[in-house]
Amino acid sequence: MTPRRRFTVMDLFCGTGGFSKGFENSGPFDVIYGIDLLQSSIDTFALNHPDALVVAGDIRAVPRPEVAQRLAVDRGGVDVIIGGPPCQGFSSIRPNRSTTYDDPRNTLFEEFAAYVGYWRPQVFVFENVVGLATHNRGADLDAVLLAFSALGYRTDWRILNSGHFGVPQKRERLIVIGTRSEEPVVWPTPTHRGIFRTIGIQDKARMLRPGASDSGDLPPAWTVMDAIGDLPKIASGEFAVEYDALPHNAYQAARRGDAAELTLHNSTRHTARMLEIISYSGPNRSSIPTHLISTGFSSSYSRLAADEPAPTITVNFVHPASNKCIHPYLDRALTPREGARLQSYDDSFRFAGSNRTTIAKQIGNAVPPLLGRAIGSAVLEMLTRST
Repeated sequence: MTPRRRFTVMDLFCGTGGFSKGFENSGPFDVIYGIDLLQSSIDTFALNHPDALVVAGDIRAVPRPEVAQRLAVDRGGVDVIIGGPPCQGFSSIRPNRSTTYDDPRNTLFEEFAAYVGYWRPQVFVFENVVGLATHNRGADLDAVLLAFSALGYRTDWRILNSGHFGVPQKRERLIVIGTRSEEPVVWPTPTHRGIFRTIGIQDKARMLRPGASDSGDLPPAWTVMDAIGDLPKIASGEFAVEYDALPHNAYQAARRGDAAELTLHNSTRHTARMLEIISYSGPNRSSIPTHLISTGFSSSYSRLAADEPAPTITVNFVHPASNKCIHPYLDRALTPREGARLQSYDDSFRFAGSNRTTIAKQIGNAVPPLLGRAIGSAVLEMLTRST
């Protein structure tokens, strides 16, 4: 029997590697390269991708020929490039310039395009914020698509909500998939149903949602307590290192996997004043008596709904003053482990560092691995069709 071919993946602006870990979990993908500016994120990426070449630094300062030499992978030897460059500078994209030339003036998106132009992967996946679709009246997204077209790629884009793909969170991302093949772009099929709002996008066909005919056959999106309800009930300032209950559902069992110990389940030690504020917390900031707080977003100091998917997890989910992150029943913010569960990280995924805030930032910035796995499965179908 002929061994199944494996495909190589580069992860640019990789963060912790949640996106590429999802690809690895979806099929025969080998992540060979990751680069990111933040050392803490790169340390985590390296822990979970031990066979990859890992670079911490500004992508504009790392010449592509040097990367090729270190990888011992020639141009044309990379199958998939994925990543989400920060959204600053899209309006200054120069789509017709040579993207094989190392230029320190490049925008970060142009560096992503330069990698695509240099290695000529069969498929690339570009992910970004939903606002890119409407920013500058759509001109920025048009510039992105034109840049890829100039490189010879056919592209398509959609808005994906993580809740439709098994993530207990209403996190949306704009996904552009490009291919050198004449075969059409393949999109993942939603596995869960849920009604999630998208603001500002007029073209509903760009939203990848369950079809009306099959949505009734899909299970509902996982909720907050579906994700974290098996974790030990700890108070502010407490921690736990062992599970004290069996998984209650398939999501919890899958995230536990073969993890031998519970990690990162340590709560912020809130001040007496913050605990008083939390004791009043409800669905939004208006639940808090006005004499206790004077500033903050409408979602600050608010409690997560137990029976709904979480809103988008931010980088400050261990600090109630910043966002909606208070446990549905307990008077404290989420622990890093709970945040990781809501982002669909397996409990065995390792995070570098001992600082709670730093780890929370890594978790909040990530593409949920289960969303990555869904996209990886679609990309695998594209690759196997064209080979």
